[in-house]
Amino acid sequence: MAEPFKNLLGPELVQAAARHLQRRQPKFDARGFVAEATRGLQALEMKARAMHIAGALQRHLPEDFDAAASLIEAALAPPFEHEELGEMHRTDEGLAGWVLWPMGEFVVRHGMPHPERALQVLHALTQRFSAEFAIRPFIAAHPELAFATLSRWVHDPNLHVRRLVSEGSRPRLPWGMQLRALVADPTPTLPLLRALQDDASEYVRRSVANHLNDIAKDHPALLADWLAKHLPEASAERRALLRHASRTLIKKGEPRVLDAWGLGGRFRGEATLVLKPARLALGGAVQLTLELRSTARSAQALAIDYAVHHVKADGSTSPKVFKGWQLTLAPRETRVLVKQHGVRQITTRTYHPGRHLVVVQVNGQPVAEAAFMLRV
Repeated sequence: MAEPFKNLLGPELVQAAARHLQRRQPKFDARGFVAEATRGLQALEMKARAMHIAGALQRHLPEDFDAAASLIEAALAPPFEHEELGEMHRTDEGLAGWVLWPMGEFVVRHGMPHPERALQVLHALTQRFSAEFAIRPFIAAHPELAFATLSRWVHDPNLHVRRLVSEGSRPRLPWGMQLRALVADPTPTLPLLRALQDDASEYVRRSVANHLNDIAKDHPALLADWLAKHLPEASAERRALLRHASRTLIKKGEPRVLDAWGLGGRFRGEATLVLKPARLALGGAVQLTLELRSTARSAQALAIDYAVHHVKADGSTSPKVFKGWQLTLAPRETRVLVKQHGVRQITTRTYHPGRHLVVVQVNGQPVAEAAFMLRV
């Protein structure tokens, strides 16, 4: 069995952090910090662990924020140059990896009256882990300073700083506080995204795509306008970014977005969907077999998704759209497509027994449906 994710913030990490801080500041009470930070830690889930460790940092780092910030910066490992955060493990060279989540929370709690100095610390932290959660309260509380700073950071030589510009300002970042002002009006971030959409790093571009997808959920016309301006004559890298940014509106069948990708036409032909087994238990999988028969005299570009109407506790249903296939169907062609859809318990969904309808949509329009019975 895999080790619980929350153990990434465990006693060993706390002890390593104390060692690095004391190495730079011999007066730092490493023993007291470890005792407080690990007391009750094992009973907590992951986010609660980060907050618990941040509380211990508040009581053991210098009260003067500039002094505390300088100590954190001095104890950091060298900046990371690779892309994936998952590779940022604890290192003997200094503070790095998951321990910087509670360090970032300390900066939020203690540095809000000193936003310029706090942003300097976050600039350093994000090069060893990520400051995407910690920067959001500063964007909300000090938007003018934050956006002036982010505008400079789009040219930073470190890819993690450039990614932070996009990821930290996403209106609806998962796990992060929602930036309500940007949900209502995302225009302050658009110059940043324009500057980063052709970034040399695919890691940065992927964040820009997710940011644009966030915006599309609340402002579909804005993404459609973005595609009209930035998709023509786009490089292959930018096209991939914009396609990923369009995924929510393609699933919803937004006409202007479908047209931008040459997917605006209604499917000309017949579609049949078969589900096997017709009855299954939670933890199993249902096989979707979709047969498409073209009646058109010309080729058709098709974006095919499917919506599973999950049964809720009160017996009503709620649809969730899943990615299916993208293909070009030749004139008069018949194509059979097969996909396995797992029905397994996940933290973000509670399954309930009953009839689950599956609806296939092509270019945003429903074309076939079938159902399976779920036992829980």
